[in-house]
Amino acid sequence: MRRHLPVADLARDERFATVTIEDRLGDPRARLAAANSDASPTRPGRARGRMDPNKPGTPDQARALMHGIFTGEIQALEGAGRTCFDYDVGRGADEVPYELKLDMARQCWDEARHCEISVKLGDWMGTEIGEYAETTFLFAAACNPDPVLRLTGVNRALEGLAIDVFNTMRELGEATDDPVLFFCEDWMLADEVTHVKMGSDWLRRITADDPDRRARALEFQHVVDRLFSGGGFRGDDEDSTVKLARRFREMAGFSAEEIDEVAEAARRSKDEMRARLAGA
Repeated sequence: MRRHLPVADLARDERFATVTIEDRLGDPRARLAAANSDASPTRPGRARGRMDPNKPGTPDQARALMHGIFTGEIQALEGAGRTCFDYDVGRGADEVPYELKLDMARQCWDEARHCEISVKLGDWMGTEIGEYAETTFLFAAACNPDPVLRLTGVNRALEGLAIDVFNTMRELGEATDDPVLFFCEDWMLADEVTHVKMGSDWLRRITADDPDRRARALEFQHVVDRLFSGGGFRGDDEDSTVKLARRFREMAGFSAEEIDEVAEAARRSKDEMRARLAGA
């Protein structure tokens, strides 16, 4: 079995349609169109902004987000598994201690359960696998050769986004009196808080004597956060599709200042998108 598998070799069956990172982050008009439709062959452009139970586009918006959760859980499982396998015990054990590999193995178990839950939730919400496109950015972050950057890019940035997403979907389940959606999202949210907390704890432990490496890792986290705050998708504003879950982020090891930085990155991303669209 190969170590450090590149993202281009990620295996998928014929049900899945993949949108490249370049498609997502390239031309602003194409990016906006992709974000609105998720390259769905069967769905019209879905609604953007806050998911209001009274808006007619909210059910389709929620289904698209649920499909994105599902593909993200697959990649999170694959990424944690790669970290368990890519680094030999004994060689590089100073970078990836055995206890860290045990935590990644535990995360694999959680993510596998999340995949099963997400498939069943997709059925419950009326969505089929492959109905919306998959972007493989999470696995790309998990392919970083530096395990510390994997911790910040995946466990802190992208799993941090998962906290925000699950909390948003959990609140939607409560607002729509959907006990299945609420219970499943509440269950997975608890796991995500644990995953982010593991990333926060291991980042501090591994870089305790290397502040420069910690700074590089945190900068990588900020890059990932900026990419996934695109166009106000995630932020503190009322019209954001996904709201920052400040209380749960604090439980996962984020400081108030770090959460403020994520919120500010979202605002800048939203302003940049508007400026690019105006000038396109």
